[in-house]
Amino acid sequence: MEYDLVIIGAGPAGLSAAVEAYNSGVKNILIIERDTALGGILNQCIHNGFGLSLFNEELTGPEYANRLVNMLKDTNVKVKSDTMVLHITKDKEIHYVSKNEGYNVIKAKAIILAMGCRERSRGQIAIPGARVAGIFTAGAAQKYCNIDGYLVGKRVVILGSGDIGLIMARRMTLEGALVLAVVELMPYSNGLTRNVVQCLEDYNIPLYLSHTVTDIIGKNRVEKVIVSKVDDNKNPIKGTEITFDCDTLLLSVGLIPENELSKEAGILLDPRTNGPVVYENMETSINGIFACGNVLHVHDLADNASIEAKRAGKAVKKYLDNIDKEYDYIELEAKDNVSYTIPQRLRIDNVSDELNIFFRVKNIMKDKYIYVTSGDNKLAKVKRLHLAPGEMESIQIKKEKLIGLTQPICVKVGD
Repeated sequence: MEYDLVIIGAGPAGLSAAVEAYNSGVKNILIIERDTALGGILNQCIHNGFGLSLFNEELTGPEYANRLVNMLKDTNVKVKSDTMVLHITKDKEIHYVSKNEGYNVIKAKAIILAMGCRERSRGQIAIPGARVAGIFTAGAAQKYCNIDGYLVGKRVVILGSGDIGLIMARRMTLEGALVLAVVELMPYSNGLTRNVVQCLEDYNIPLYLSHTVTDIIGKNRVEKVIVSKVDDNKNPIKGTEITFDCDTLLLSVGLIPENELSKEAGILLDPRTNGPVVYENMETSINGIFACGNVLHVHDLADNASIEAKRAGKAVKKYLDNIDKEYDYIELEAKDNVSYTIPQRLRIDNVSDELNIFFRVKNIMKDKYIYVTSGDNKLAKVKRLHLAPGEMESIQIKKEKLIGLTQPICVKVGD
């Protein structure tokens, strides 16, 4: 069986890409989702703050997902849920397995990768101490609390100030637990400023910056967590230990894009984002395979993942109409104080009206300028009052400024 488009993943990115592709004229579309329900991580994010950019109103995660699912119902997009994709080939063959169909292989003219990401575990950050119960990733605790109805602990320490960790600090407090501290290795929070204010400051939960967990004590379950201050090289400083009597440790220590399928297909990955290298239309290094959402790079807002996915969905129609067309490209480079850019490659002839560049900075900065250049050509200079690694930045360049460029486009931040 062959489809014009197969989308892998039915979170905010996959659903948004499917609706946009259908509305752009792609009619033979299939979504494959490994969970039994559509919506992805949104289903367990019962806090509000979603939809401000996409729907111009504030929604909870399930409400946001429901909006997208209802939009999908107005199309004839096919869905296979409770189905796991095992393998993707360069020729766009998709191998999957489900309890209803067993092992099956289908062919696609185009593929959109929207598999999302997973949380880093304790083993991946090598926390020393006892191997006891009571240690959860923040996302797992969120699922237990919001979907299954279990309170995972009563006295809680959270390592990492990513958005999920901050939100769970508030959620655990509202459910009656005592959150003793949020501990962050970096000298700044990795979450949105609004979440630091609404989830910690509003509930008087202390945030320990430049600290980390150096020991876990307990027999069957966590009894104590030892936290130490770190130096500029992130090494614990002896004599700065703080002991917290607690029964639970939540880990909010980063997300990893789910790119095992991408690697197997031979797609070029960016070591800075752990996601595919993409062009201006979200197409990867393999023609006809696109990527969007958290599988591409970790987003701080679901709205941004959906907006990016809509760009991929629209690009599929253009690709299907011009499958054999080739374009020359130039590189985008992250320079001073910028950790990465999306896209990493640009085909100027394939840009419609403007190029939208997303990027993250390496440190918290104030009153700085964003510079975009190509050789001696100055494409943009924009001032920002506040820049932080936890908040995605973007800048737009009109197509007329791009025409004729042959040298890499550099994005940097400075005075």
